[in-house]
Amino acid sequence: MAKHVAVLMGGWSSERPVSLNSGNACADALVAEGFKVSRVDVDRNVAAVLQDLKPDVALNALHGPFGEDGCIQGILEILGIPYTHSGVLSSALAMNKPRAKDVMKAAGIPVAESLLIHRLDAAKAHAMPPPYVIKPPNEGSSFGVLIVKEDALTPPQQLYADDWPYGDIVMIERYVAGRELTCGVRGDEALGVIEIVTDQRFYDYHAKYAQGGSKHVLPAQISPIIYQNVRMLALRAHQALGCRGVSRADFRYDDRPGGTGALICLEVNTQPGMTGTSLVPDMAAYAGMSFQSLVRWMVEDASCGR
Repeated sequence: MAKHVAVLMGGWSSERPVSLNSGNACADALVAEGFKVSRVDVDRNVAAVLQDLKPDVALNALHGPFGEDGCIQGILEILGIPYTHSGVLSSALAMNKPRAKDVMKAAGIPVAESLLIHRLDAAKAHAMPPPYVIKPPNEGSSFGVLIVKEDALTPPQQLYADDWPYGDIVMIERYVAGRELTCGVRGDEALGVIEIVTDQRFYDYHAKYAQGGSKHVLPAQISPIIYQNVRMLALRAHQALGCRGVSRADFRYDDRPGGTGALICLEVNTQPGMTGTSLVPDMAAYAGMSFQSLVRWMVEDASCGR
């Protein structure tokens, strides 16, 4: 009998549309591989739905809060359903950008200087000399990210908004100039390094998910030493945070004339996108692994106690 896989997708975070795309792409691949597949659009009744379905495995294609911050992982642990990607602690840790940076820094991974501050204080005066970046501590897909340019006289005034949806505490992070690099990890192996080229000032939601929003250069056209350093640091970050299955680490590399030459890790994504424009499937294909084979591997790697 074919293994029954529940593909968890959708949810109610800001990243719902991307998650639906990821989930349906993975579900289609699993059907093609001969699995029995149930597509689950996750709501707050997900535990009861899964108890009724009784799947052998859950493929977690959720993105954002509740899907990649340890919450759904805890439910799956309680239900005893083996699942893909990282476990409760590593998911929660990687999603909390300031805590993740503390762990990575302790593991010898270079990270950008940052601080936590109330958004109203961040709106009153520059918390650090510009340029800097304002980020919600627990969001993905660049939601709520604001770039403060070098010549900005005041901080972004939208931080005062009554309907600001990303919480009262924000992270102020030193802006790191340079090239946008990213590297996936599958199990205990670092994949290839992609340079992301976009017309946007940074790799925002549009650049990530819109067709033609960015170009993936694989392998990244950087020196062999830097290329291998990115792979080494991506694997070290994956291991330091306790990640399992597939993850992806994002970097900035400042090789501009007169630049710092620094290679900085920005964050680790424990639930990287699995859409037609996603990065990890590109890296896997470059390593000779088809999308279907990658998704099958993720299901075969699933476990509890991750």
